[in-house]
Amino acid sequence: MIAAKKKIKETEALTEKVRFDLIRYANCWEDADVLLRGLNATSGGRFLSIGSAGDNSFSLLTTDPELVMAVDVSEVQLFLIELKKAAFRCLEYENVLNFLGFRLCHKRLSTFDLIKNTMPTAAKNYWETQRTQIEEGVIYQGKFENYFRLFRTKILKYIHKDTVVDTLIAPKSLEEQEQFYDKIWNSWKWKALFKIFFSRAIMGKYGRDKAFMNEVNVSVSEFMFDKAATHFKNPLAQNNYFLHFILKGNFGEHLPHYMRRENFEMIRSRLDCLQTLKGYAEDAFKTKVDFNYLNLSNIFEYMDEQTFKGVADNIIEHTTAGTQIAYWNLMVSRKLHQIAKKDFKGDVEVSEELRKVDKGFFYQGFQLDTRK
Repeated sequence: MIAAKKKIKETEALTEKVRFDLIRYANCWEDADVLLRGLNATSGGRFLSIGSAGDNSFSLLTTDPELVMAVDVSEVQLFLIELKKAAFRCLEYENVLNFLGFRLCHKRLSTFDLIKNTMPTAAKNYWETQRTQIEEGVIYQGKFENYFRLFRTKILKYIHKDTVVDTLIAPKSLEEQEQFYDKIWNSWKWKALFKIFFSRAIMGKYGRDKAFMNEVNVSVSEFMFDKAATHFKNPLAQNNYFLHFILKGNFGEHLPHYMRRENFEMIRSRLDCLQTLKGYAEDAFKTKVDFNYLNLSNIFEYMDEQTFKGVADNIIEHTTAGTQIAYWNLMVSRKLHQIAKKDFKGDVEVSEELRKVDKGFFYQGFQLDTRK
């Protein structure tokens, strides 16, 4: 137990190295459709969910839960969740799309003034100082989203014309998709400039913080290139809202799960089930809630092996048999069912099935574990 707490403290030291006074992610970059299919939650569930931009925590509300506790060490990310929550509570569907940035809108500030008093005071005060971000659409304001904007406007435009980009994501057969990628898309410019922009150095400066890649022992650019190549040759790329955002600068008609019309009323009717908490996952455990589902995003990516073991021990201590746990691996392989075999069972078959259809194509894997 003492060792576990020591390792958790080492994880918390990350806050001393990484800036958390800005929006790092204005959108969740993990696939909510995969998350929901994997957890397959029953009504009345109690979820611990890594907050990030809140999208997947909102999606979990469609399972008719008792509680979704969105936890994030960044207070700014929680303010973003509160802003989205206020929009869902006060606005009709089309107006939420307009306000957040999914559609063109010229009255976001007046809309903010209508909904701001429904937010907690700290969140309201924060957004009063960030009116320019609101006016420009909050879903574009994260550091990660700005990284993709740089790629699209400074790199991609010198590789492919808009018509070529449109052709990549246009409907076609598997054979046609593969041929287009091999013969048209995968040019020497694409190979060279992609690998420069998605290198460890450039990504660490403009995208994900370099401290988040301390445990990465592979070539970042080669890893990202290979993941992109596999997906770009697959017809799944044609309807991938993540890819559409990266290449076109918006989601178009391919919306994230939480923003699809068919999910709107369900989410809005359950907003009171969504709570936010500043801190780490272990801080949520201190609330004494008996969570039976955990959405852990890709938090294990940032941990060395010993720290990961300490966090795994903490999860073991605060969960009971049957608890379902979902998480992603990016460039670092961390699996609970491997580090603590007697306490976790991995659903390898379902995990692999879902990895193949994961719209977050850059991830190494999606993991599902059950507490024994």
